[in-house]
Amino acid sequence: MNEIGYVASREMKIGFRNPWAYSFTALFALFMFSLLLINTQSYVQGYTGSSSTMINLALYLLPLMALMLGSFSLTGEKEEGNWELLSTYPLRTWTFLTGKYIGLSAVLMVIVSFGFGLSGVASWLLGGAFAAVTYFQLLIFSLCLSLFFLGAAMLIGSIARNRWQALTMAVGVWFFSIIAWPAILIALLGTLPYSWMKTAVTILTFINPAELTRLFTVVKLGGGSTLGPEYYQWMDWIRSPWGTPAFFGVMLLWIGVTQAISYYLWERGRGRG
Repeated sequence: MNEIGYVASREMKIGFRNPWAYSFTALFALFMFSLLLINTQSYVQGYTGSSSTMINLALYLLPLMALMLGSFSLTGEKEEGNWELLSTYPLRTWTFLTGKYIGLSAVLMVIVSFGFGLSGVASWLLGGAFAAVTYFQLLIFSLCLSLFFLGAAMLIGSIARNRWQALTMAVGVWFFSIIAWPAILIALLGTLPYSWMKTAVTILTFINPAELTRLFTVVKLGGGSTLGPEYYQWMDWIRSPWGTPAFFGVMLLWIGVTQAISYYLWERGRGRG
């Protein structure tokens, strides 16, 4: 545990010195404040056009931020030779990756919370208002989205040899899961028999953490009726008492799988070294 804490604290120090972190913080806070400023004369509760816009903003910005910060952190260790030095010490790979994930998670949570907090206070001073429950649900959505994609970033950082490869892969994952996902989903479902569609939608949704988190948040905000008949069963289980624990269980499983694959890749590289 001491070794994990050391790696995590080291990662937090590096993360908060990283100009990328402050750039993303300023960008996220600026966009959040702009959206809230537009709605200063309205009271937003539940799933509305305003909350939908905030969800879309988080979907476009936060996964890319998590992918870049996380993958660059791991590839930086390779390029700068830090991992070669650390591997000479009795530091286990699992401890190293776990500490990295915890430290990066803390950095991302501070960035997201700062953006929400600063924008929320500014909006309140200007007379606008989001319902506290709605605003809190949007914050949880943003945090979960960041943690999901940080797991993917760890996997990218384990595969890529340098920052350029990490950048290419991170942008590719972001484009596939955020920008191109609706078109890919429609194209795949169009080739399947109707009886297979619900099963295919379920499997594909669990593959894409952005879509899973978006659906969960939309239903929790009361906008499940906008999703269509294919998602009726989703609304039932998300609204049920075990819906929230199941979602967080899936998130932990998803992150655990990506961490396990990252561990295998790092161990294989360490053995070769």
